[in-house]
Amino acid sequence: MRDADPYRIYWRSRRGLLELDLLLVPFARDVYASLADPLRADYRRLLEAEDPDILAWLQGQTEPPRALQMIVSLIRRHV
Repeated sequence: MRDADPYRIYWRSRRGLLELDLLLVPFARDVYASLADPLRADYRRLLEAEDPDILAWLQGQTEPPRALQMIVSLIRRHV
């Protein structure tokens, strides 16, 4: 995803899967703009993943790729 605008990220965080929307939308709304650039890039990378994978990572069912572990941890803590 090339555009890092917080408004666009907010809308990109709306996945259509309620469980993900409840986790990602508040994070995008409340936290994304305050993240350092590397973590913003990690969040954009996370949004490129498939919904079932993201949900499994956020619910702790599977481990996210090493590059996404920090952003997944931040999202979990925000909830």
